[in-house]
Amino acid sequence: MEGRVFLRFDGSVAEAGLVVPYALVPAQGVLAKPSKWRKLEREARAQLIGERSNERALRELHDSVRAFVVEMIEECDEFGLRAMDFLHTLADLQTSEPAGVVFDRIRQRLGHAVERQREEQHAERTRQSINLAEYPASFDVARRLPRKFIALLGPTNSGKTHKAMEALAKAGSGVYLAPLRLLALENYERLLEVTQHGKPLAVSLVTGEERRIAEGATHVASTVEMLDTRTPVDVAVIDEIQMLADRDRGAAWTAAVCGAPARTVYLVGAPEARRAIEALAERLECPLEVHVLKRKGPLAMEPSAVRKVKNLRPGDALIAFSRRDVLMWRDMVAEQGHSVATVYGNLSPEVRRAQAQRFRDGSADIVVGTDAIAMGLNMPIARIVMTSTVKFNGYEEEEIPAALARQIAGRAGRYGIHEEGLVAGMDPETHEVMRSLLKEKPTPLNTSGFSVAPTLEHLHRIAAVTGETSLAKLLKRFIHNIDVPDGFFYPRITEDQKDRAEWLDTLPLTVAEKFTMSLVPVATKVMALQSAWEHWAVSLSKKRVTRLKPDEHMLHYMTLQEVEDTCRMYSAYAWLGYRLPEYFPDVELAQQLSREASERVDSMLQDQNASARRRQPRRQR
Repeated sequence: MEGRVFLRFDGSVAEAGLVVPYALVPAQGVLAKPSKWRKLEREARAQLIGERSNERALRELHDSVRAFVVEMIEECDEFGLRAMDFLHTLADLQTSEPAGVVFDRIRQRLGHAVERQREEQHAERTRQSINLAEYPASFDVARRLPRKFIALLGPTNSGKTHKAMEALAKAGSGVYLAPLRLLALENYERLLEVTQHGKPLAVSLVTGEERRIAEGATHVASTVEMLDTRTPVDVAVIDEIQMLADRDRGAAWTAAVCGAPARTVYLVGAPEARRAIEALAERLECPLEVHVLKRKGPLAMEPSAVRKVKNLRPGDALIAFSRRDVLMWRDMVAEQGHSVATVYGNLSPEVRRAQAQRFRDGSADIVVGTDAIAMGLNMPIARIVMTSTVKFNGYEEEEIPAALARQIAGRAGRYGIHEEGLVAGMDPETHEVMRSLLKEKPTPLNTSGFSVAPTLEHLHRIAAVTGETSLAKLLKRFIHNIDVPDGFFYPRITEDQKDRAEWLDTLPLTVAEKFTMSLVPVATKVMALQSAWEHWAVSLSKKRVTRLKPDEHMLHYMTLQEVEDTCRMYSAYAWLGYRLPEYFPDVELAQQLSREASERVDSMLQDQNASARRRQPRRQR
């Protein structure tokens, strides 16, 4: 059998009330390969069999089987398993492998069974430790307050955010929750201009990377992830509420709706969020008012595509979907003699604001940007011109959804400045796709499956009942094992966090440290940022303090991309510094360096714009 000629001994062992039969090959039971066996004389074969099948060999095998049976019975008793479920293999397994190999296979099977059993026990304990149906109850202050929801829903330029901010400004205390640092900053400054009882409002700004804390502050402008769920206020404004459906960040909006500690909570966003808001209000047993606002000025498609760059005009916003394309179109527009403002996601909020201001005050005729224009930048755009309707979604190129097309297009026609907003495609195909997207009926958000991200408390609970210390395994248990009774709330983590967790598990860090490092806002696909993040994690694992060592001339030798990434790196350091100040103490320096890098980016963009415009006369000559 299996290319071998071998001996097999039959027998049985009686132990602890069990009779275990066996048919096994002893340690020296393999005699030869068939080809060699056939060449042996009859007497030589008999002699070899006699040498290998003596009493001693029989006794040694029998004793080894007995010892193995005792071992297996004890192991199975410890884990509540039936020994014969594994030991029957000693007689059933038809193989030429020696007994020792068979024992190891059975041990391996037992190990897998124990692991499965342990996994089932841990899964059950995890289910018992976290029940997502009880998620809203984890926000103590919000749960105790008599809360009321007011939904202000409408398209871009319907005045919904303005109306909510007016209510916030009049309130005795309140919080504004933004999807972007840029929006938090804009509304922070807006609130600073408000006076109550003859005094300016005391307002704080709180984002992941920056804190401007005012003494005795009654109002806070914050990014949504930075919501303080412990301090009760009169009014909370949750902006862009349709972000509940966002694949990566939706959990922050779920937490804000469930946990905003305000007596009146304004939910501001697109009309397609209505059903989701109604479902949440019912689940949270909060009364809900819904106000649907209409756009203040009409929005219309141009009769035909723009077709050529020379047909662009002052007041246009040209939209592309990648940094490379934005800079390419910027150069082509500038070469036509236009001054250009540039806005894309890789730019810091400060640079985006500076560029937008150039368009607002007339220093730039045309703005060229990504869909970053669609959220958080109020600019007097007369016409939106789409260069494409295809965008990379993180996995593949796909046509933009109708909701995003409407949000971008809605930036055209600023109320009080333009009579109407106009939309066009650069080429005829893009023009017609935009026309059909704007006609498409919005798809309502789902009314269940609201994302919940793991908190450190969740992971500590799972660790306490399972003994697990691997962040990747704790996150996996959160996703797969916690109790989700009706699916109304659903556990989610990002792919970035999952990938980072596996790498962080190779370092000697606590669960809390690994969890914090897994959330650092850096782009892992940018090599310089990924390297910085890895360096920070390794330093933390060695309990080393990471200081910043700035080189004041360094920025002047960098490309635009490198300066942008440097700015993001300093922002990420500041984010870490607020959470682990003992090991990342240079927060103020990081913020200063980030501002300097932002100023350098803005200067480089203006220089490149001017350079492209200078090429224009030569082209005409």
